[in-house]
Amino acid sequence: FGIPALLLLATATLNSEAAVRGKNAIREDIYPPLWDSAPENLLDFPVEDNKIVINAWNYRERLGVYKNLLNASAKYFTAFGSQNFGNILWGLPLQHGWQFRTGRLADPSSVTSSGCEAEDHLCISVRSWWACINYYLSIIPFLSALEAGLFGELPYEVEVLPPEELRDDFCYSVADCRSRIPELVDEWKAYFESSTRQSSFSLDDALGHMWEAHVASIAYALPKFHDRLIYLSDPEAYFGEDWANGVDFIAATYFSTDLWNTNHFQAFLPQRMLVEGDVIPFIYDFSPQQNKVLFSLRALHKTNELTG
Repeated sequence: FGIPALLLLATATLNSEAAVRGKNAIREDIYPPLWDSAPENLLDFPVEDNKIVINAWNYRERLGVYKNLLNASAKYFTAFGSQNFGNILWGLPLQHGWQFRTGRLADPSSVTSSGCEAEDHLCISVRSWWACINYYLSIIPFLSALEAGLFGELPYEVEVLPPEELRDDFCYSVADCRSRIPELVDEWKAYFESSTRQSSFSLDDALGHMWEAHVASIAYALPKFHDRLIYLSDPEAYFGEDWANGVDFIAATYFSTDLWNTNHFQAFLPQRMLVEGDVIPFIYDFSPQQNKVLFSLRALHKTNELTG
């Protein structure tokens, strides 16, 4: 009764929306916030000491990582819609944009992270549970794609800047990640290598590899960042864990995370962080569908725990 409810809701919305929008219709709100201003070429990032330097703790720059992944892989998805809308990597930046828009990337603690000014709305906090989990769904895929050769020969090495604190929780270059988390790098590398075999490209195979890597990233990051949950309200912390558990089941359906599917699916996610006093499924400023999805995710997670 969990994931079927989610997928039925998503399917119903997709079908109703398809009737009113053209296949190639474009609206600004289908993209993550600030998408147009994100770096679209790796050489648009700063170059220092013969290295392309990326600040993964700035929303616009982490978004630029996704934009580069989408641009570099666009040629493999030309058969699945115009303007790269059929690219199954859209799920990652759209989820990141939802996290930014709903305040989930900001510092949820009472102490602003060192080096992260409170007034900087583009700052991604290392104290944010969502942001730390997302690192393993943004920077790790990106560095794995570099190793897989998705970007071809680059004139410079690429290095990701560490946060001001808790640096040991992350890796920052291809070599660094390869030495620390080789199995996870291999999962994402397998996805990019499967996608670049254009002569034998299969969307089902690509979805299989992508979801395997996606689930592996979350499985690795969840215990690593369990301590970040203490900064969240109880309802938000429960929702985060419910959502992470639900991804396993969404992955099993090979849900196609292209631009349209992901956008309509995300409409059922909460438009703000949950706070003390929010009781699922009776949150007054959430739609009935959003309350139903939150309830389904909670029930699915509890059932999963009870059945082992």
